[in-house]
Amino acid sequence: MANATLDAAARTAGSSPALARIRVPWRAYLPMWLLAAPAFALFATLVLVPLAMTLVLTFYRFDPASGPIAAFQFDNYANVLTSPYYQTIFLRTFGIAAITTLLCVAIGAPEAYVLSKMRDPWRSAFLLVILAPLLVSVVVRAFGWSMLLGTAGIVNQAFGLIGLGPFKLEYTTFAIVIALVHVMLPFMVIPVWTALQKLDPQTEQAALSLMASPATTLRRIVLPQVMPGVLSGSLMVFGLSASAFAIPGLLGGRRLKVAATAVYDQFLGSLNWPLGACIALLLLVANLVIMLTYYRMLERRYGRSMG
Repeated sequence: MANATLDAAARTAGSSPALARIRVPWRAYLPMWLLAAPAFALFATLVLVPLAMTLVLTFYRFDPASGPIAAFQFDNYANVLTSPYYQTIFLRTFGIAAITTLLCVAIGAPEAYVLSKMRDPWRSAFLLVILAPLLVSVVVRAFGWSMLLGTAGIVNQAFGLIGLGPFKLEYTTFAIVIALVHVMLPFMVIPVWTALQKLDPQTEQAALSLMASPATTLRRIVLPQVMPGVLSGSLMVFGLSASAFAIPGLLGGRRLKVAATAVYDQFLGSLNWPLGACIALLLLVANLVIMLTYYRMLERRYGRSMG
């Protein structure tokens, strides 16, 4: 009944410009709001309420003897924003996330393009290989890379066969980036591959028939149409990499801190919950600002290239 009322109002407004300003009664939207109420209540309970509690906790004061004390002050924010230690942690966090995103784009986009050119059964087999790491726990994969990159690991043993090494690969930024690329690569391949499925192959063939080189066809025809997939994939990879905890914690060690491990140390090590909540909230805000800025920039460039 509500949908019929909305359709009738839309048809009436479209047929007569004078009636376009007529507002649909709020009762027409009531069934839709009632249907969405359980999902919104669940979302509020699991996301909005904990986020609001974390925000309130950032203003608390910490006393080593008694723990968090209710207050309204900005000392935690000043401590994080002015401390060179935390500034280095945030720069390292977003630097690792940016490098991981660039590597995933450089590896995942060509991989998705090759995957789109395959035919069954090879395409199904390679798609299974790409998605298989998602079936394994992140902790297990991190321990696997720890065994590979350790001083006595397989990688250093291979270098030893040619008279090189051993190199310090574990507990470095290199180890964190390599493991994150391995974990995040499916989140880049799948969106790009999905965008390539919507690409009409005849447009690529038409460009080649007009004497365009394969490189020009890829740059002028294919790339602009797969940019939405690259955009969505890079946003997912960057957000997940910036907030990753298990891999930096296991492969970065105690000295190579990122924002997520710093939050863990404050909550469970120092028991300074207000400072940990402040770091977590600043990480969330900075992550959102960077991702929205990147989205706007790429969206405008993509819109201009598509005309």
